[in-house]
Amino acid sequence: MTKARSWEVTDEFWKRVEALVPVRGRPSDQSYSRKVGGGRKPKDPRLVFEAIVYVLRTGCQWKALPAERYGSASAIHARFLQWEKDGFFEALWKAGLAEYDDLEGIAWRWQSIDGAMMKAPLAQSSVGPNPTDRGKKWQQAPLAGRRSWRPVVAHRDRSPPS
Repeated sequence: MTKARSWEVTDEFWKRVEALVPVRGRPSDQSYSRKVGGGRKPKDPRLVFEAIVYVLRTGCQWKALPAERYGSASAIHARFLQWEKDGFFEALWKAGLAEYDDLEGIAWRWQSIDGAMMKAPLAQSSVGPNPTDRGKKWQQAPLAGRRSWRPVVAHRDRSPPS
């Protein structure tokens, strides 16, 4: 038996994932008319899932997907977005978490959360101004021995006196 690479989806893993894949369907309230045989057939869900796993495991960009193996990267990405909208990845995560809990057990009483999971609501007062605004000329003190540039008269009325 050969060892699978980290981005390859084994048959055993696909059997567990296949039940969670959203079924593609058309809205029943719309009518479609097109030429018979027009358009491309949708990609096989396993191929799409393998491509998504490839991107996640290798860290490559969507456009860097091997086209000879997976086909159009934009079609894969569009299906990824649709599956995300349908809640597929959350369902997959929950199923994996439940399976791990059955096998190994999760210590639910002792859990921690990473600080990167949420924004720190009170951090602005301790951090200070935005880093891109630090050191701007409008915040600097005037040069020693020189007056800062300001108009002598704040407002000059050019209308004739009445």
